[in-house]
Amino acid sequence: LAAQLSLSLAECPGTGSAQAGRAAACQGCPNQGLCAAGAAGPDPAEAAELRARLRAVRHTVLVLSGKGGVGKSTFSALLAHGLAADETKQVALLDIDICGPSIPKIMGLEGEQVHQSGSGWSPVYVEENLGVMSVGFLLSSPDDAVIWRGPKKNGLIKQFLRDVDWGEVDYLIVDTPPGTSDEHLSIVQYLSATHIDGAVIITTPQEVSLQDVRKEINFCRKVKLPIIGVVENMSGFVCPKCKNESQIFPPTTGGAEKMCQNLSVSLLGKVPLDPQIGKSCDRGQSFLAEAPESPATVSYRNIIQRIQEYCEQHHLQEEKIM
Repeated sequence: LAAQLSLSLAECPGTGSAQAGRAAACQGCPNQGLCAAGAAGPDPAEAAELRARLRAVRHTVLVLSGKGGVGKSTFSALLAHGLAADETKQVALLDIDICGPSIPKIMGLEGEQVHQSGSGWSPVYVEENLGVMSVGFLLSSPDDAVIWRGPKKNGLIKQFLRDVDWGEVDYLIVDTPPGTSDEHLSIVQYLSATHIDGAVIITTPQEVSLQDVRKEINFCRKVKLPIIGVVENMSGFVCPKCKNESQIFPPTTGGAEKMCQNLSVSLLGKVPLDPQIGKSCDRGQSFLAEAPESPATVSYRNIIQRIQEYCEQHHLQEEKIM
């Protein structure tokens, strides 16, 4: 069975192929039906609806991780906060982690509810230029479990893109669940009707995390999703008193830097551990604002600047093609 699975993964035709969901290697894959349905591309009427709703979104960035617990949602939230620090920019944060929606807590919006107007669902706003949407706003309690099969999750993701009145947005940040599952295939398929600037992949230094990130990179290449770069989170800890650095998660195989060199992917930066990050998230506050002098904040700001530069270059390239 393991040998058959390995062969199937290696021979996966990718979601953009005419054989997606139909090739011999697709037999037994849990995403076979979704790939087969999307092999011919989005439904024209559905694609037109998505284009109409998202035509005013200038840049779209997906935040991915191979495994859970590496700080992906924290990074998504701080990326949104960092971009929104420029009051001339309108930023939206979409949480499609349907079964584990942590964004409302991290953004200080727990208990808020979605309101509907004639133009659709209204995002919940942290600041005038920072709106958030999450399934967490639709639950009666933060402790409620979302026990849904793939099709229902996919339907909600489509609804978030089609029915939320995002308005004029400079950056749409999409926080995804760990792995490469239905939600990832759905968001890439639906956004193919518009555009995606690319994906930022979050990892930690140890091999158990990097192993899953390699799968994430392979997924991006299979579905033709551009990779903006990799962020190594929890990259060492500097004691605030003695200033000695400790490797809490030792990079036994060279860490993200070595992996990026081997796979020809950009390393956007390394973010050191800072206990204040967790405290800020629990309070629903921006770590960047609460600890502006922290080495982690400096690293975050450098990474955010690199993402902005990538998006602007990507936008210019698209304009030249058009």
